[in-house]
Amino acid sequence: MIRNIFLFLDRTYVFQISMLSSIWDMGLELFKSYIIRDQNVQSRTIDGILLLIEKERNGEMIDRCLIQRLLSMLSDLQIYQVSFENKFLEETNRFYAAEGRKLVQKKEIPGCLYHIKNLLEEEVDRVRAYLSLNTQKLLIAIVEKQLLGEHLSAVLQKGLSYLLDENRVEDLSVLYQLFSRVEFGVQVLLQHWIDYIKKFGNSIVTNPVKDKTMVQELLDFKDKIDFIIATSFLKNEKFIVAMKDAFETFINKRSNKPAQLLAKYVDSKLRAGNKEATDEELEELLDKVIVLFRFINGKDVFEAFYKKDLARRLLLGKSASVDAEKSMLSKLKQECGTAFTNKLQGMFKDMELSKDTMIQLKQYMQNQNIPGNIELTVNILTTSFWPTYIPKEIHLPPEMERLQENFKNFYLSKHSGRKLQWQSSLGHCVLKAEFKKGKKELQVTLFQTLVLLMFNEGDHFSLEEIKMATGLEDRELRRTLQSLACGRARVLIKNPKGKDVEDGDRFFCNEEFKHKLFKIKINQIQEKETVFFSS
Repeated sequence: MIRNIFLFLDRTYVFQISMLSSIWDMGLELFKSYIIRDQNVQSRTIDGILLLIEKERNGEMIDRCLIQRLLSMLSDLQIYQVSFENKFLEETNRFYAAEGRKLVQKKEIPGCLYHIKNLLEEEVDRVRAYLSLNTQKLLIAIVEKQLLGEHLSAVLQKGLSYLLDENRVEDLSVLYQLFSRVEFGVQVLLQHWIDYIKKFGNSIVTNPVKDKTMVQELLDFKDKIDFIIATSFLKNEKFIVAMKDAFETFINKRSNKPAQLLAKYVDSKLRAGNKEATDEELEELLDKVIVLFRFINGKDVFEAFYKKDLARRLLLGKSASVDAEKSMLSKLKQECGTAFTNKLQGMFKDMELSKDTMIQLKQYMQNQNIPGNIELTVNILTTSFWPTYIPKEIHLPPEMERLQENFKNFYLSKHSGRKLQWQSSLGHCVLKAEFKKGKKELQVTLFQTLVLLMFNEGDHFSLEEIKMATGLEDRELRRTLQSLACGRARVLIKNPKGKDVEDGDRFFCNEEFKHKLFKIKINQIQEKETVFFSS
């Protein structure tokens, strides 16, 4: 009002005389000198403003315009920082120190995080509404420190494991964003992250009860961790490196076992009959397996079991896909070099050469007019490429011996100087059998074949008689008879009945045998698989 009355005077007389202040400036100076600098007035004004702000922080409605005008006045009088800001920041520190302690004690972790986020947003809004922009940086730093910086470990101990267990990616995103705002926040989060991965991984790897599901659980866990890093932690390289180190630590806690189980898992996925995945899904799965393979120290253990399983798949024709087999081989080669995969590649080469040899053998037998109604297939294996097989002496029927001799003559005529050693433990046969209930086709091992062929010559035999006729070693014979007389497909009858083969047992042909399938595979009883390594 005063300024409006004397506006003309300001513009004419005062404007021309530099020594005189404008009535507006003179009024501000007089107001500051006689009113604001009065300690009682200033103290009551500042305390009143702070009280209103605290009420607003506690959820009450206040007159923001009043505070905005008062603080603008302090800025115009150039006493905002000295008279208000310092005291305001002290009160903010006190208020949020208490709020921080209360939050950590009472609220669950998701609620705690979102409450902190909301409080920070409210303070930014408060700056926009009535505080000076210069106050924002100091204000937010205090709020972050008291709500979070003082309670980093407490917050993580309270609920990080829960958020990770439940895959709460949105909550984890908020957690990461908040921790990124405070000093040492990311470092503290990173350490707890490492501890969680090691603890969870140890619970999978070191528990023998989980052996059957270990690899699948590790793959699922790795997928989950990767997703959290990408979605919640913004692909932070520190978290990726820490995850890899943690995996490498826990996966090697149990010597050799993870490597063995990983090889077995690959075998189950590459074996014929696995209909769980398309070619693309299988390829993606093998890529994930290779990631786990990188963490394992005992790669020689993996190689030994993988080679043994690959040999079985190749020799029995049980590979689900040659392309998938070669793809896995290529991944291993890329990971470990050619020295690691040379022998594995040699196994594939042997199988391809064997196919060509069989074509030549068929032509040879036709040219030589060699009679016979048994179809022979031979795989020629290079000893250095394949797992070590112990030769076993057995008594073959004359027809089989003649077939072996014919093949030997044929092969050595083309490859003089080479030595052939028959591995009877790897032999398989398809037998045509006739029972009272109908004809069947039996897919059996060579050892099982030797036993079954005896029943073409007699109705029943003792354990000792079968042993003498077949030449099978005692333990091998007992396992073979157990598979034929005590398994699911009982083509023989054991007397007396029982699960184990004992001295004095007699065996009879089960003429009443029946089965819903025409082609029946009778599995041999397997010995516990062991692979030895030199130290």
